[in-house]
Amino acid sequence: MNKLPLFGLSVLMSFVAFGIVTRTYIWPRLRMARREEALIALTVPHTFRFIGLSFLIPGVVSSSLPSAFAAPAAYGDLFAAILAVLAIWSLSARAWFATSMVLVFNVWGAADLLVAFYQGLLGVRIDPASLGAAYFIPTVVVPPLLVTHGLMFWLLLRKPSSTRHQANATPKMAPS
Repeated sequence: MNKLPLFGLSVLMSFVAFGIVTRTYIWPRLRMARREEALIALTVPHTFRFIGLSFLIPGVVSSSLPSAFAAPAAYGDLFAAILAVLAIWSLSARAWFATSMVLVFNVWGAADLLVAFYQGLLGVRIDPASLGAAYFIPTVVVPPLLVTHGLMFWLLLRKPSSTRHQANATPKMAPS
């Protein structure tokens, strides 16, 4: 039995499910939040990307998982988690370089995930069964992370709207 179509279906369904969650719960709240708050909320899940290190743990993954895939995916995710922590810190501290830090994290994090997908499917062509217990990472975790990266790019690249935060703005006194 060819496992690749089941793997692809799992990834697709994860995108669909998280798309529904995003449209129903996340997007309405992000639209009302200040840009910095929205970026922090979207970055927090990426602090858990250290779980990519499980690609290096024998017993979690099969010994047949190519190290040409496992090592870059694991350490790329770890570096993305560290960048996510730094991005959150810079946004929370309102550092002058916060937007740049978020952009660096977002470019690295999205590229890392896309390169790992490419490597796994077309590069070293891993067998989905070699992922073992880590099968959930590309099928359940990666699609929502890619969606949050897309939302961050959207927030970073659009011009701030002066009317977007009226619900959160302090009411102005009418002229006398």
